[in-house]
Amino acid sequence: MTTTAEPATRVPFRVAVLALGTFAVGTDAFVVAGVLPEISTDLGVGIAQAGQLVTVFAIAYAVLSPILATLTGTWSRRAVLLTALAVFVLGNIATALAPSYAAVLATRVIAAAGASMFTPIAGAAAASLAPESQRARAISLVVLGLTVSTALGVPLGTLLGSVTSWRGTMWFVAALGAAAGVGVALLLPTIPAPPAAGLRERLAPLRNGKITAILLTTVAFFIGIFIVNTYISVIVKPATGDDGALLAVLLFLSGVAGTVGNLVSGGWTDRFGARRVIAVAMVLALVNCLLMPITAETMVGAVPAVLLFGLTAWSVTVPQQHRLIEAAPSATSLVISLNASGGYLGSSLAGVIGAAALEVSPTALPLVAAVFIVIGLAASELAQRIGARS
Repeated sequence: MTTTAEPATRVPFRVAVLALGTFAVGTDAFVVAGVLPEISTDLGVGIAQAGQLVTVFAIAYAVLSPILATLTGTWSRRAVLLTALAVFVLGNIATALAPSYAAVLATRVIAAAGASMFTPIAGAAAASLAPESQRARAISLVVLGLTVSTALGVPLGTLLGSVTSWRGTMWFVAALGAAAGVGVALLLPTIPAPPAAGLRERLAPLRNGKITAILLTTVAFFIGIFIVNTYISVIVKPATGDDGALLAVLLFLSGVAGTVGNLVSGGWTDRFGARRVIAVAMVLALVNCLLMPITAETMVGAVPAVLLFGLTAWSVTVPQQHRLIEAAPSATSLVISLNASGGYLGSSLAGVIGAAALEVSPTALPLVAAVFIVIGLAASELAQRIGARS
């Protein structure tokens, strides 16, 4: 396939199609939280049961990501990306057409399989396409697609769900994935596969105590974050009054704040160090969660609450990756892949733990989230101590 040469000092434009793919994946992963009431009503299940759709997607992603990466390790990166998007689109079409709760659960596994193949490979492909001096920027562009999905894709999907139905939201996600697939097919050159790595080799970094502690930080923190994120419609219900448009506005504000947090956290990490950025973000997130039972009562309180939530939730990702790269410079792609799986593992556990908290009271959700943020902060400090001793 021939492609137009681009200046060696710039990130190639074709990297943008990879960002569109991560935008689709991020929208799919997070938008269900915005249409939980519609799913609950249509499928005849409780809100807690509907929330398990997020759990199933996240568990499937976390488990399948290293397995599918191993199985497709000898394929060209373009072939993996196209296959991933095809599976992703088919999974979301199946979700939109599924007649029952059980069928929807099964289709979420298919969509997650495609997502788990796409996201890690997209970052590696972006790095290989860009000149060496621009590789970090190329990777950040792909990650930006994921964070922007919370600011734009999720609110649009939520608003669409309130105007049409939650099935319309799934068709919207499928269309995004299809558009990314067309872009990859037309613009992306063939990228050779990297040296093959077996599943045991991919999991080898877990034997390093510092890396394990950093990954535990990700898991615990994302449990806390996704307890709030998955059940945000329930938490802010006193402020929105079940108004889908108001919920979409709050999700948009949270997503914008999250995008800002992702963009500025790299500079903060370079200036202040990863540990400090993580600690400050987690402490602010902790205080915010403790206050949410009060602030979520009115729109006046809910707006700053969701802004701070988005800002702190997405300010941890970049410094976490920075710490992992420093801890395992010879296994960067492996530890970043494990970190992504850790994030989805955290979100899957959040669905289960959040459902249990919801049985107690909606106001218990942010308080339980605060407990896991504390655990994440403790794991982060433990990783720092392990590093200091080694």
